[in-house]
Amino acid sequence: MEVSFHRFAEMELNEAAAYYQAERPGLGTSFLKEVDRCIDSIVRFPKSGQIILDPVRRRLLRRFPYGILYTVKPEGVRILAVMNLKRRPFYWVGRS
Repeated sequence: MEVSFHRFAEMELNEAAAYYQAERPGLGTSFLKEVDRCIDSIVRFPKSGQIILDPVRRRLLRRFPYGILYTVKPEGVRILAVMNLKRRPFYWVGRS
C-alpha cells in the first residue's frame, strides 16, 4: 500500500525529530523509528485507527505525545498530520 505525506505533515515530522534530537542525541532517531513502526501498523491495518473526523483516523505513538492523522484512499494511506497531542486539536482540518 502506498503511503504519502501532506507537505505540512512532513514538516511536522522533521521538526519534531530535530527537536527531540536537540534535547538528547539519539532521541530524534528513536522518534523516527516509532513513527515508522506506527505507519507500518497503519499500512497493515488501515481501518484500525480511531475515527477523529470522518474519514480522518488517528493512531497514537507509544513513547511520544504524538498522533498520526491519516485517511485511507483507494491509492493508499495519506498522512495528514504528525500531531503533537498538546497542540490545538483541530489545526489540521482542511488538509487532504
